[in-house]
Amino acid sequence: MKLDPDTLQQLVARTLGHYHTRAQAFWEGTRDHDVAQNIEALLRHIQAAPPYTILDFGCGPGRDLLAFARRGHCVVGLEGAPALAEMARAHAVGEIWQQDFLALDLPPARFDGVFANASLFHVPMQELPRVLRQLHATLKPGGVLFSSNPRGENQESIGGERYGAYYDLAAWRGYLAAAGFDELEHYYRPPGLPCEQQPWLASVWRREERM
Repeated sequence: MKLDPDTLQQLVARTLGHYHTRAQAFWEGTRDHDVAQNIEALLRHIQAAPPYTILDFGCGPGRDLLAFARRGHCVVGLEGAPALAEMARAHAVGEIWQQDFLALDLPPARFDGVFANASLFHVPMQELPRVLRQLHATLKPGGVLFSSNPRGENQESIGGERYGAYYDLAAWRGYLAAAGFDELEHYYRPPGLPCEQQPWLASVWRREERM
């Protein structure tokens, strides 16, 4: 279903409003989540000399910004919800850019890695190809994109307080390949559980250089 511009903006406003009004509860509920597996998946595939320059795409209150900084890397956070962006500035180090995912202003070839942990599923399905191309362009040649999203059967949830799009591995591969990425690895989370109890699909991609 093709969404018109007004509907898209309403979805963005509703989703950001959800996180804005629940910023403190979101911080309390996620601050202790262990995503070290995801952080290491991104870092081990970057081929540049450290320290790396990393964009935390949808950084929330700044938990993962701190984790990257403690590892000695230069990190920039991007967050659309105003209250979360302010919390990130208070909790973390480095620049925080307040931008929504449908109105990105990203510098070309700036980052060694993009860390999109639990964020890209909030991009409306019809806009995902454009957003992925923008992430491709903001990576340096050979740069690496990490993503983790709740998986599903290629459906989108338009009602409710937040927009969400839920992909299976085949569909996600198609979107990333079309945007110019080569797959490096994928896995399901949380680790150590049967597949049916692993709702998160994590994947790592390298910026492909097209002739």
